[in-house]
Amino acid sequence: MKAFACIAAAATLLAFAAPASAQFAKPEDAIKYRQSALFVMGQHFGRVGAMASGRAPFDAKVAADNAEIVADVAKLPWAGFMAGSDKGTTKAKPEIWTEQAKFKENSDKLIAESAKLSAAAKTGNLDAVKTAFAATAGTCKACHDAYRNQ
Repeated sequence: MKAFACIAAAATLLAFAAPASAQFAKPEDAIKYRQSALFVMGQHFGRVGAMASGRAPFDAKVAADNAEIVADVAKLPWAGFMAGSDKGTTKAKPEIWTEQAKFKENSDKLIAESAKLSAAAKTGNLDAVKTAFAATAGTCKACHDAYRNQ
């Protein structure tokens, strides 16, 4: 039931992702939106990571459900990086706005790698999950290293 609720929430967020930038009345709203999406994605990614690293027992269904949410939510936060949202309570580096093409390349890579993670998790093969998890985590780290203040 929890997995269904999470999937339903992710689907709802995804349905609103396209017009999201038009919905932000203030830059603070955009910041909250992207931080929320990244938080949700991180929570589900962490659950897969715990299984991939052996910190939690591998459960193929749980891994597949969480990886699918990661893949869906990975499409969302980028609308929240709108003009003017570089100020406020954020760890976003200014380079996001000065290197937009490179930042978009990183976000597109995360979307692609998280889709591969979801596909790997659906196989039920732990080794495939480990490989895809490492690749996805690498895209997260590369973007954080370049575009996130610690």
